Amino acid sequence: MLANPFAVNPAPAFDAAPWRLSGVVYGALLNHRPMLVALGSAADAAPYKGAPKAPVLQVKPRNTLVGDGAAVAVPAGTEALEIGACLAIVIGRAACRVSAAEAFDVIAGYTIASDIRIPHDSHYRPAVRQRARDGFCPLGPLVVPASRIAAPDALAVSVAIDGRVVQETDTADRVRTVAQLVADVTDFMTLQPGDLLLLGASHGAPLARAGQSVAITIEGIGTLTHRLVAEA
Repeated sequence: MLANPFAVNPAPAFDAAPWRLSGVVYGALLNHRPMLVALGSAADAAPYKGAPKAPVLQVKPRNTLVGDGAAVAVPAGTEALEIGACLAIVIGRAACRVSAAEAFDVIAGYTIASDIRIPHDSHYRPAVRQRARDGFCPLGPLVVPASRIAAPDALAVSVAIDGRVVQETDTADRVRTVAQLVADVTDFMTLQPGDLLLLGASHGAPLARAGQSVAITIEGIGTLTHRLVAEA
């Protein structure tokens, strides 16, 4: 497993079985109801012909993972990157076919993810070339034990670029709540200790350019920072 780059303080229930972040990150897409509303009639057009019935997931491979304060390269020829502020759910024990009622029993804590992508119009089929670039998933600054977050589906989220707040949102109004997302994903695959499951960004994610700094704050967790630099 990857060495944990964050200061981790597991909830007491997990003290007897220490874990590290595994380096495996799955992210939910189109999980914010306003995103589906914004798609409008496009959601009913071919080849999809309707809103997704199952979770739409992406994988953020290891090359995308960086810590708090990292510099992320903006690919040559790309004007700006989309910054998706996400609550990251940290799995604390092996989870297979977990019900929504049991979901919080397998959650160790939460951290923050910046789900970066080159803007594109592919919604149901995540575009690897636009989403899996080096450094495109900053994480941190630490893992907060689940016991300290009483209402993960109602946390205030803000994104600031160069010190100016450009998005104020929250973790509410999701197609799948934290518990339901864990249940639906573990219905068909096992999540392991240290895996991360991103709740998904809110509609209207802001754009940032090379030379700018980004700060994502989630209530009760802290602030994740990173900066964008021009690709060498």
